[in-house]
Formats: sequence, C-alpha cells, structure tokens
Amino acid sequence: MHFSSLQKFQNYLISTKLVESSQLQDCMIRLQSRGPSIDGLIRELESRHFLTPYQITKLGKRDVEGLLLGRFKLLYRNASGSFARVFRGCSVDDGRMVGIKVLRSRWAEDPRKVALFQREGELGKQLKHKNIVPIYEVGSEGNQHYLTMEFVEGGNFRELIKARGKFSILEATRYALDIAEGLEYALSSGVTHRDLKLTNVLLSSQGVAKLVDFGLAGQDATLRLIDEEVDRAVEYATLERGSGAPDNDARSDLFFLGAIYYELLTGNPPWTPSKNKEDRRKFGRYRDIRPIHEISPALPPNVINIADRLLRINPYERYQNPTAVVRDLKAVLAGFVATGSDPTALAIPAKPASPTILCVEERLRQQDSLRQYFTKHGYRVLLLRDFDRAMMRLQTDPPKGLVLMGDSLGNAAQELFQNAVSACDQAGTVVVLVLSKDQKELKSTIAETEKSRVLYEHPVTLRNIRKALEHLWNPSS
Repeated sequence: MHFSSLQKFQNYLISTKLVESSQLQDCMIRLQSRGPSIDGLIRELESRHFLTPYQITKLGKRDVEGLLLGRFKLLYRNASGSFARVFRGCSVDDGRMVGIKVLRSRWAEDPRKVALFQREGELGKQLKHKNIVPIYEVGSEGNQHYLTMEFVEGGNFRELIKARGKFSILEATRYALDIAEGLEYALSSGVTHRDLKLTNVLLSSQGVAKLVDFGLAGQDATLRLIDEEVDRAVEYATLERGSGAPDNDARSDLFFLGAIYYELLTGNPPWTPSKNKEDRRKFGRYRDIRPIHEISPALPPNVINIADRLLRINPYERYQNPTAVVRDLKAVLAGFVATGSDPTALAIPAKPASPTILCVEERLRQQDSLRQYFTKHGYRVLLLRDFDRAMMRLQTDPPKGLVLMGDSLGNAAQELFQNAVSACDQAGTVVVLVLSKDQKELKSTIAETEKSRVLYEHPVTLRNIRKALEHLWNPSS
C-alpha cells in the first residue's frame, strides 16, 4: 500500500487502531526536531514499543495486509505450518488477547483447502471443554481466511520438553489425564482429533493441558476429498493401515496419547522424529517402539502398564475408549496423593513443582522475553498488563514471586511498589521492581525489605531479575 503523505499514514494508524492517538502525538513531538517522515515515525514507534516487530516489519515494507483481520490486530507470529500460520492478536475494541489462525495465502484460491479450514473452525466452535482450546469465530477478509480462538499463555509440549526434558511422574500423568478428558468429551460429541501430537497440546499458565487444532477431526465428505493431500494425516493413516484398524478409529487418538505420555515420562520420543514423509509412512516406526520400562525402569508398574497399553499396535489390545484411560490415570493420581506409597512418588509434590512468577508488564515484546526466559528456567509465568489485576490475583492465588516493570507502572512506580510489598508480605510473595533509565532518581528513595529488591543498574538483564528473586527466596545462597 502506498501512503502519499505522512498525514495519510497517521490517519491509517489511528483509523485501524494500530496505535492510540496519545501514542502517535508523543512520537510526532519527538520527531519535530529531526524532520518528520513516514520512516522516521515507524522508527519512533518501534523505539517506544508502541508497535511489535511484526507490525514494524510490515509497515516498513508498506505491506498492510495481515495487520488487521476483522476487529483484531495481529501482533506476533507464534507458529507456522504448511497449512496455516498462528498469530497472537488482540481486539481493537477492548484489548482482549486472542489466537488468530490464518490460512496460508497459497491455499486461499483452493476451494477445497478453504472448505477444510472453515470446517475446522465451525467444528471447533461446537467444542466447549476445559481441555480444548475454544474457537470463537470463523471469518474472511478479502483473500484472507482466519479463525479466532482463546490465546493460551504458555507453550506447546514440544517447546516445554525441549526446555525442561522429562516431567515428573505426577505432572506427566496430570497432563495425560487432561488430554484424555478432552478426547473423551470430543468423542461424546462424535469427534476424533486425528492429529494428536506434542505441538497440538498447549499448557496454560494455570497448568492445564489443552487440545488445539481439530482440523482433521472426524471423517466427512470435505475431509475425504483431500485426505491424501494433507501432510498431517500421514501418521494416522500409516498406523491404521498397518494394524488393520478401521478408518477414523477413535483408538488411534489413544495410541498418539500414549506417544505423548511416553515422551513426557522419559524425555525421549517413542520413535525418531522425521519430516520425511516416506520415513513417516513406515509402519515399523510405530510398531517397534522400545518398551518404556527399558528407558525408565524406576517408573511405577501401573504407570508402565498404562503407557504400554496405550501404545499396543493391535487396536483390540489397546484401550478401547478415552473413558477407560481417564479411569486408570485418575487411579494413579489418587494413589500418589492418598498414600505416597511408591518411592518415586514421595519426592513429587501434590501440585506442579514449578514456582510461579507473576510479572506486571504492558509491552508485548518484553512480555514474550519474560515468558520465554523464565519458562526455560523451569518457572511458570503469569503476565498481566494491569497492576490492580495483579493485586487481585495475589489475593486469590499468590505466586512465589512478583516482578514489577517500572516502565509499565510509570510515575506511580514508588507508590505501587510499596503497596505491592505490603500485600505480598501477607501472601508470602517476594517482590522485585525493575526501574527504567528515566526512573533513576527513585532508586535512592525506595526502601527495600527482606523480601523485596529494587533493580536499576543498567542494563538490567533477565538473569539479574532471576538472581534477585532466587536470592530473596534463599538469602544464604
């Protein structure tokens, strides 16, 4: 898109609500001495963090397609596949965060692929369960087709395993139960997933596993029409042909649930990952899985039995429905919590071991940096833009640590920090305030306590923040 003047570019930013009027005015004031221009304004918006890197890159190329879909702004690209891309977005009306899945442009002219994409959205809108990511709406704008869904503050399980390795027995079993309950609900609605894998299970900041991407769910005329062209169907098709299972066998989802449980428990995939379609069509890949007890012999027998039964290559020897899996996983959890009788369970707490850190930060790029860094180091991360909401969360579910970013608190940083320290003292939560360069004078006026720290020495790194939190938890370390 060509903007013939700076004023027309400003009008576009305001009309689309990519930036707020006050933000634009602030940037224009700063630009006056340097000579205003479109590129200069884009650089200023970037330096002030009023736009995300994704938005800046698009505007720098004068490419506005994909910046706004319906009433939603696209902020970051979270994931990309051969069929669609997933973005983090927000409503221009109320700032509500959503996930936005967009059909890749190369499929937009193919009626069959568009039909498959829209089928996924309409099917997802019908599924309402705590362990399934809900679809809100299905839309098209010009040549772009998209779905909006719940934005899950957390990563998928492939990312989490890469960062953490294997999970504790209790965590792995909880997450397997979440998946099984999602499958149980879907099957009660006549829906099978057909694409169950680590990347299609998300872990929310509340520690709940949620299924996403029911694009291949079930079997109808739309799907049968293009099934052979859909790359994601390879594993299921290979398993079912090799094992003599009927098409669209609900037990196939349970086999791939077993593959996820296996990897959560051991940190190792049951078969060698490959992007090569011919490798993925080899039935021996799924038949010749190394028994889980050979990799992790210390696992409790009942856990081994569940994993083994889920991965039985003969579908008639496998669990026959998700309800039976739910029953056995619940029995494992009940045994751990009630008796702690198994030696491997005694060291596992009744709740997820990862400490929770709550961060107050309104800038999206910094939110992503905080989330990625602390997740990598084994923490659960909650991110809120609003201080008052953070204080409400503190009363209902206190985190282990609270991080306040001075830039987000503004001129009230000192007062809000003191309020937070008082509230956190009652909750047993430690507090770290990170001042910006413009707040240097506050450092000498804010009193620290045994459970609070103020960081200023620039640059304040994420490692500095983590070390400050850990020192407050363990002063002798």
